[in-house]
Amino acid sequence: MADVVEVLQKAGGSATFAQLRPYVHGRALRIALAEGRIKRVARGLYGLPLDVSALTVARAHGGVLSHESAAEHHGLDVVTTPLKPHVTVGRTQRRRNTKLACTLHWTDAPELDGATTPLRTVLDCARSLPFGEALAVADSALRKGLLSADELRAAAIAVRGPGRSRAIRLAEASDGRAASALESLLRARALEAGFAGFVPQLVIADDDFYARVDLGHPRLRLVLEADSFAFHASREALRRDCRRYVNLAIRGWTLLRFSWEDVVLDEAWVGDALAAFGRTRRQNPLKRAA
Repeated sequence: MADVVEVLQKAGGSATFAQLRPYVHGRALRIALAEGRIKRVARGLYGLPLDVSALTVARAHGGVLSHESAAEHHGLDVVTTPLKPHVTVGRTQRRRNTKLACTLHWTDAPELDGATTPLRTVLDCARSLPFGEALAVADSALRKGLLSADELRAAAIAVRGPGRSRAIRLAEASDGRAASALESLLRARALEAGFAGFVPQLVIADDDFYARVDLGHPRLRLVLEADSFAFHASREALRRDCRRYVNLAIRGWTLLRFSWEDVVLDEAWVGDALAAFGRTRRQNPLKRAA
């Protein structure tokens, strides 16, 4: 027979007694409980004693992970990690009695491996999260190939009730070329301020130069870049970036750089900066060029 802790580890951190019984003797289960190697998290459900996984919380409530928690489960980009796992329980399903905290949702939803499907997860996030955070989830789902743009658009159109317009807006704006959550959020800030036409991961190249930028507007020759905390890991990295920026300027491109704080914490700054840039162009204002 197998060790109960190893079985639980391979089962995602928790399992029911019925699932454990083929691999673990009842006596071994009781000993493991007494020793604190495992714990009972709900009636008939056992979990690891350390940090309880989000999947274990969902199982303890008799549901599946959903919303941001499902996004994390599927490896999608999440801007803000939820303080409590989001769990969806079917309308006709009985909720288990457990002390594990969660944000509970009651609805029938398709599931995959203990979480709502990637498509349903993106739609749930579209209806519940701020636009930029939902866009990060959707962009990463497309980038990872967990769904297609056509699937997302069709599903968004099929949504009924509250949140339909938000789902459609997200489907229209999502783009699998986005390389990170920060880049997706930067694009969302521009879109929310009314500025469209930016292409994720745009390649700018000629015979002597090559660059791939976070967001580029080909008509305006305007580049937006999102710089994370560890953007310049060395002096050499700084030198390469300076050379890159100069080469872009030589070729007629304007570069606007935004820090993590600019994009994530100051919701208005990106839009204000783009509006100010547009006012410096006496012809073809930014909004008209999109």
